[in-house]
Amino acid sequence: MAFALASLLWVAIVAVALMLLSVAAGRSALTTGGHSAAMPAAPAPRPQHPFLIMNPRSGGGKVARFGLKEKAERLGAEIALLQGPGTVDVAAVARQAVADGADLLGVAGGDGTQALVAGIAAEHGLPFLVISAGTRNHFALDLGLDRDDPATCLDALSDGEELRVDLGIIGDRTFVNNASFGAYAEVVRSPAYRDDKRGTTLQMLPDLLKGHHGARLSAHAAGTAIDGPQALLVSNDPYAMSDVAGLGRRPRLDAGQLGVVAILVNSAPQAVELVRRGRGKGLTVLVAEEVTVDADAPEIPVGIDGETVMMPTPVRCAIRPRALRVVVPRNRPGVPAPRHQLEWPRLRRLASFRGS
Repeated sequence: MAFALASLLWVAIVAVALMLLSVAAGRSALTTGGHSAAMPAAPAPRPQHPFLIMNPRSGGGKVARFGLKEKAERLGAEIALLQGPGTVDVAAVARQAVADGADLLGVAGGDGTQALVAGIAAEHGLPFLVISAGTRNHFALDLGLDRDDPATCLDALSDGEELRVDLGIIGDRTFVNNASFGAYAEVVRSPAYRDDKRGTTLQMLPDLLKGHHGARLSAHAAGTAIDGPQALLVSNDPYAMSDVAGLGRRPRLDAGQLGVVAILVNSAPQAVELVRRGRGKGLTVLVAEEVTVDADAPEIPVGIDGETVMMPTPVRCAIRPRALRVVVPRNRPGVPAPRHQLEWPRLRRLASFRGS
């Protein structure tokens, strides 16, 4: 108003515009990530003998609802339906397909089945196709696939490109998303978890953290000892820093690092603060190439990509950088660019004239 009264309003407008421009330029100079951090893709040759494993029950019947079997067969794929009778040994089916000459393995099903077959594909150096026919499809989400229409994933068979992504290893198993311990593992064991992972986690985890009475855990990662966490999550590449429930996106899947989230709280309000806001006391977040989880019990429940198994202690987790060749459609919704993170320590150093 003072500038306007002095007939100098244009000076105020220019000053504000320059201030906004300087803030944008400073943020750009002091942040990391963005489109340049996207996972590189290479053209993928068309497979001659693709073999796809489909679970008709996964995702509430997405295989039948989207006509995945018929569409895949028209593209030249051989299909194995996991419809029994009895329990089907998915690993045996995949290994037999490799022995019979399959040059691509794929899965239309949940993340647990995806991880199992992905490990076999990586073992034999074969490309792997993810079809988003599960309930939540976290792995498909981070690959940029269309989770609303899993049939679009089949476009990779005729017009695909290849990504090299990491694989998590826990014991002798592989995981594509995460391995959960303590209260996290108890959430995974809940019958409601399969149908509503996010709602079940956010509802159960705070109370479980407060009243957790399972085995006492300890962990070692990246030279850091974590004593007595009530919940521990080890992910195949780190999730966004604010996502302590492990339900969001991972900016990339080829960073060659495990993400580690450990929680130790003393009250329910503190637990709610951590789970819902991703910050507060009692939270440890770091990255590592190896993580060892021990306990005061000979075996503990571990949630591996949404499926609970009992594992002997100590449990060792590792990362196999870029071990998996994933074939994805050339045209897909895509993973949005990672949110820019301002490097506050660097900003403080610059402001104190101590160098960059």
